[in-house]
Amino acid sequence: MAPIGPQFDFGENWRDFSRNALTPLRVGQARSEFRELMAPLDLSGMSFLDIGFGQGLSLLCAASLGAKAVGCDINPKCAAALDQNLRHFPGLAAPPPAIIGSILDPAVVDALRRATPSGSYDAVHSWGVLHHTGDMRQAIKNAAGLVGPKGYFIVALYNRHWSSKAWLAVKWTYVSCPRWVRRALVSVFYPVIYGAKWLVTMRSPGRQQRGMDFYYNVVDWVGGYPYEYASIREVQVMVEPLGFAMEKAIPAEVPTGCNQFIFRRHPQEQRAAGPSDRQAST
Repeated sequence: MAPIGPQFDFGENWRDFSRNALTPLRVGQARSEFRELMAPLDLSGMSFLDIGFGQGLSLLCAASLGAKAVGCDINPKCAAALDQNLRHFPGLAAPPPAIIGSILDPAVVDALRRATPSGSYDAVHSWGVLHHTGDMRQAIKNAAGLVGPKGYFIVALYNRHWSSKAWLAVKWTYVSCPRWVRRALVSVFYPVIYGAKWLVTMRSPGRQQRGMDFYYNVVDWVGGYPYEYASIREVQVMVEPLGFAMEKAIPAEVPTGCNQFIFRRHPQEQRAAGPSDRQAST
């Protein structure tokens, strides 16, 4: 079940990144930052689901830390990238099992439940993905529903900003145009994004996080459609009524970037109360 209308080929971008830009140094950075994000959890022996695993680095990192890892991605090219990037994790004999399909598809959700003995996961991770499904609210609900009792929901979602609607128009234009126009859009926005990120962070944009590459991140950003966004408070209001408490919110480094969240499920599967009255910092 795929979003209706044009959409960005994330799988092609991840495949090209894996072929042309992924280095052992970047893999080491991805490992280090994944461990930092997951610091509250001992993944050894835990069931771990990565929704929208992309090039597979987080999924492979989790497996290398001893997690019983399962991946899900809508794009079959991502499965090829995952297989390719296994070479950077010599301690793993094979990549974790991957289910290809949309988290919006009930059949895919059922397949993910069947992929783990308990029918749910100790940790569900989805970094920068659910806002690209075409129905972010339902995607969050489906993903959170796969978290087991006392489990963790680790998610990153684009922050709401005054420029978000303009970027939505750019992204729609990208996926609706021929390849030469897409290349032109990337060429136009590359220096704009480079300069803006330098001004906001006061460091070279070439120094990426999570083992990423600036050029492929620009392609992802300019073309990443479908595209939705939400403030920290809006995400909290969406997730907490599903039976979670927000343990951590890390604001986006740049205004249009991803806010990161760690939610933990209450001992009961669901709670009857509404959203927490605690105010999230923005």
